[in-house]
Amino acid sequence: MRQIDFLKMHGLGNDFVVLDGRLPGPALAVADYRAVGDRRRGVGYDQFLTIEAAKNGGDAFMRIHNPDGSEAGACGNGTRCVAGLVMNELGKNRIDLETIAGTLVCERVEGGRVRVDMGPARLDAAAIPLSVETDTLSVEIPDAPHTGACCVNMGNPHAVFFVDDVEAIPLTEVGPTLELHPIFPDRANIEFAEIRGPELIRMRVWERGAGITEACGSGACAVLVAAARKGLTGRKADVELDGGTLTIEWREDGHVLMTGPVATSFHGTLDLDRLA
Repeated sequence: MRQIDFLKMHGLGNDFVVLDGRLPGPALAVADYRAVGDRRRGVGYDQFLTIEAAKNGGDAFMRIHNPDGSEAGACGNGTRCVAGLVMNELGKNRIDLETIAGTLVCERVEGGRVRVDMGPARLDAAAIPLSVETDTLSVEIPDAPHTGACCVNMGNPHAVFFVDDVEAIPLTEVGPTLELHPIFPDRANIEFAEIRGPELIRMRVWERGAGITEACGSGACAVLVAAARKGLTGRKADVELDGGTLTIEWREDGHVLMTGPVATSFHGTLDLDRLA
């Protein structure tokens, strides 16, 4: 029997299956991630997060998979959830959480919220990455339903589009087309954002490999960076997502801080072979 014990957690409705990979258990294949991610036959999640032993002197390592089985480099809301677990486990209010995109400093702050230093925003075309060398402040996307994206890499690629009415965007139609556009060789997370004040942005997101989600932490970071680059806001603002609000700050040293809540929904046990 290939059995796993897991936690179901969420950050503003951005939901995760969390597995402690430091314990004995079966190795998971792409088909397993897809089966668990099925919201009718499995558990369902936006990302599958596996806690592993630290590899470079940190407190733990977090591995991220999407519902299609692909591996992701960053997940802001998921980082907060895993960081909260590890801080509780170690009795710490600050930890270093390793990912394939780098080590993230995580802290518990007022109200039980968790703040994550998501690292520096990367802004050059090669780092996004884009298939063309261009100014990432406004990227022209040929034969696409929207163009003029401000592109940011927050450990994963993001394309941000500023619009007058974010609620009017048919995200299920334009999201997949933009995610898979040839200009994004590694695909891209797609955000639409509306400036509602000097310190308030409303955004909706189509996540690479996951589709529409209620929240995306790295996406909220990308949106704030894009807004600040364009002079639409300052370097700190609240970003309002479908599931709630995150506070994002782009420091002068280039690092982006994300602060928000975490929650545990339930724990359970799965027999993976019964999902096949």
